[in-house]
Amino acid sequence: MAQIEVIIPVVGESISEVVIGRWFKKDGDSVQMDEMLCELETDKATMELNAEQAGILRIVAAEGSTVAVGALVATIESSELASPTSSSTSAPVSTGSISVPAPVSVLASTPVVQPVALAPQADKPVQTSMPSGPQRRERMSQLRKTISRRLVAVKNETAMLTTFNEVNMGPLMEMRSRYKDSFKEKYGVGLGFMSLFSKAVCLAMKEFPVINASIDGDELVYHDYVDLSIAVSAPRGLMVPVVRGADRLPLHEIEREIAHLAAKAREGTLSVDEMAGGTFTITNGGVFGSMLSTPIINAPQSAILGMHNIVERPIALQGQVVIRPMMYLALSYDHRLIDGKDSVSFLVRVKEYLEDPYRMLIEI
Repeated sequence: MAQIEVIIPVVGESISEVVIGRWFKKDGDSVQMDEMLCELETDKATMELNAEQAGILRIVAAEGSTVAVGALVATIESSELASPTSSSTSAPVSTGSISVPAPVSVLASTPVVQPVALAPQADKPVQTSMPSGPQRRERMSQLRKTISRRLVAVKNETAMLTTFNEVNMGPLMEMRSRYKDSFKEKYGVGLGFMSLFSKAVCLAMKEFPVINASIDGDELVYHDYVDLSIAVSAPRGLMVPVVRGADRLPLHEIEREIAHLAAKAREGTLSVDEMAGGTFTITNGGVFGSMLSTPIINAPQSAILGMHNIVERPIALQGQVVIRPMMYLALSYDHRLIDGKDSVSFLVRVKEYLEDPYRMLIEI
């Protein structure tokens, strides 16, 4: 009987195993060439596994199972030689001498009865608190488990501090408004705030390279380039693609690369390599309405800049109280590597570039 093996491909240099997240087809279903078979979850991303030929799918690895790169997860029998079988049962899938249980869907559609405790010297049991309505449970994805583990590790393994400042966004907004049409006409991309913030960060790092450094064991690693991680909200969660060599790119190239990576994040097509190796991160909670936050470092990086929403507020300017569009900035950093003087000075320099944006164009 003609069949091909469906194996786990190499998905990244440092990834040796994946988790079968979800099968889009059932055992015995007919599949078409290039049709999506299942999701593969790694500690960095979720990707799809497609059929290499049309035929009948025979599943080997169940949902939720952890399999090594190169492992067999299914076979596809030639549709001309095989006949589909019913896939509605939940019988185990046979794999030679190993029996892999088929996935079981767990739905907690009714209240869960909690354990009953006996009170001291009491004749009747005391009922513990009961849920007030139905509950629903979902398996935590491999990506979410990894994010959780890393966030806790960063909090526990770094001396993280956050310094704050505020930026008068008026000059930046005025420049953007004046040139956005001609910028788009010339370069084919819009002029957004993220590219301008990226430029300010890259310029400030020339004066404070320790912000772009990292710790590797007992060594400090100083990067003579800026691979800028940009946090992007995607349907599957927060993704952090990397703009390579951002310090060497003009504004329009930074803007084009950010737009390209953000689109791939929303489509779920980012590769592992496109999210690996950043040296500094920018995240913008302002798009969701955040006024102020303390972003968590994206390990093994040593610092992260948090942008927030723009709010008109009264400020003192040249002895007068005026209304200006203001944004709070937050720089979280690893105090093991970065001193307070450097962190505060770096954020002040970023503020100065943003409040006098024409300075960025001539890099002074």
